[in-house]
Amino acid sequence: MEPRGRTLGGMLEARRVSLWRNRYEIVADGLPLAMWDGRVWRNGGTFDLAGRRYDVKSNVWGTRFEMTDEAGMIVATADRVGRKRWTVEASGRTYRFQRASWWRSEELLVAEGRPVGSIRSVSRWRRDAVADLPDLPLPLQVFVVVVVLTMWDAWPPS
Repeated sequence: MEPRGRTLGGMLEARRVSLWRNRYEIVADGLPLAMWDGRVWRNGGTFDLAGRRYDVKSNVWGTRFEMTDEAGMIVATADRVGRKRWTVEASGRTYRFQRASWWRSEELLVAEGRPVGSIRSVSRWRRDAVADLPDLPLPLQVFVVVVVLTMWDAWPPS
């Protein structure tokens, strides 16, 4: 497991493990990393990463998400989720994301006006995803992935 705060060089994969529940296995380099247990009737859920539990909650509309650690401290927030452009804030930094297009289920991580990473659906028929989010700490990478999965589960991907 990656230590807290470090980044991961490879891509993350999110594989849906249940048809009936909003549950995904997060995998890095073929090895299980975390299990996302999303809530069915409300946006949000929990995941364990490197022995630490994180809780993700959203507002009623699913446009703002907050990730807290075991002590209840806010680790990251995501604002304007579901819009063409949205942001994630963590450790005093702001990360900018934007929808790639109306026709694809893909969100781009943008820096200085250029795409530097992405989260994309691997199939129109399954909700699995791959994410390449370089330079983001590992807990933040998982947070971004689960926010996007929750957004896609709430609204059919285009």
